Amino acid sequence: MSPVYRWVSCLAAATIASPASAAPLTFADALRTSGASAPRLQAKALEVEGRRSIARAAGALPDPKLTFGLDNFPTSGPPAGRFNADEMTMARVGIMQEVPNAARRRAEVATGQADIGVAQAQAAVEARNVRVTTALAWINLAYAERRLAALDQLTAGLKGVWEAQPASVASGTARPARGLEPTRLRAQFEDMRSELVASVAKARAELARWTGDPAPSAVGDPPHFDIDAASLRSELESNPTLLAYRSVSRRAQAQADAARAAKRPDWAFDLSYQRRDPMFGDMVSAGVTVSLPLFARTRQEPVIAARLADVARARMEREDARRALAASLDTDLADHVMHHDQWTRSAKVLVPIAEQRAHLELESYAAGRADFGDVMDALTGLAETKLQALEREAMVARDGAWIVLTYGSEQ
Repeated sequence: MSPVYRWVSCLAAATIASPASAAPLTFADALRTSGASAPRLQAKALEVEGRRSIARAAGALPDPKLTFGLDNFPTSGPPAGRFNADEMTMARVGIMQEVPNAARRRAEVATGQADIGVAQAQAAVEARNVRVTTALAWINLAYAERRLAALDQLTAGLKGVWEAQPASVASGTARPARGLEPTRLRAQFEDMRSELVASVAKARAELARWTGDPAPSAVGDPPHFDIDAASLRSELESNPTLLAYRSVSRRAQAQADAARAAKRPDWAFDLSYQRRDPMFGDMVSAGVTVSLPLFARTRQEPVIAARLADVARARMEREDARRALAASLDTDLADHVMHHDQWTRSAKVLVPIAEQRAHLELESYAAGRADFGDVMDALTGLAETKLQALEREAMVARDGAWIVLTYGSEQ
């Protein structure tokens, strides 16, 4: 069998070659590992726990205050400078408790709960981002490894063809310039291999970032996602991104309620014991302090207006995010349809045509109706077409993972 025919036979299986795995990870393993070990998710979990701790103190009364002092100490007249010369001179010690109004405390509790909701929503968004980036990293690595293995197999099959070319030139059956083609094509394939090696390294580094595995390798079949556009559109309202905006709106509303509560009086109670010279006797005092928000127009109401503007802004930002998410989904669905059509054409049209062309050129070469350069062009085109088909298949897999994991439900 000639080197050319041996190369064609190995080409048929080149696109299904898979390299040995150093640290094997299936697609599901990668998602599970990243969800359990990604430092970014652990940081978000700690943030939620911190918000919960803060919320436990929300609505509680302020700490009481200890007061002490010296009252009515004479500084002039006959009793000046003496502690026991005036019956009103006394040492005082007491305690004071501030009591914010109930509306203010309820708003503080609501704000604390809203802060927890915001942290939880942001953690959910981050979890989805980690899941999506991990999925894309795994798919990129899986197909980069496949393309590299396929290229190595194709290059190994081409060695015999490249070695046969100088002999044809020496025999006079090919022009001398054709003798340079093997070197050019070899360099071209080496460039392609360098790009694929870099792609493998970058995808492995990205997957290692999310899984913690220093040298991951993708094993198993790539994921297949069924794209149901209607279902995805109906699930947008429960998307973590929109839920996060909803939590921000709740927090803004709680802060607006707190601003309104500032228009209500706050209270403070104090009790003190006053010690005088024994000849006069000791005293006890009690009192109540009430705040008087008399200038609400210039103090509380501007703050209330600002907080209500924040509520409206949060609502508008959520609506903008909803529209952006819907538009992004439609754009990604359109790209997916395009990429799927291109992949289908590669698999059903372009690859079969390239294979047929290669076989026809081989037959013409054997019959003396084609020169060696035509055969080389056909075989090289077949190799590039098969590698392109793998890349298009990878794009379809990436689209499926991105769309379903970005816009679909948590399940």
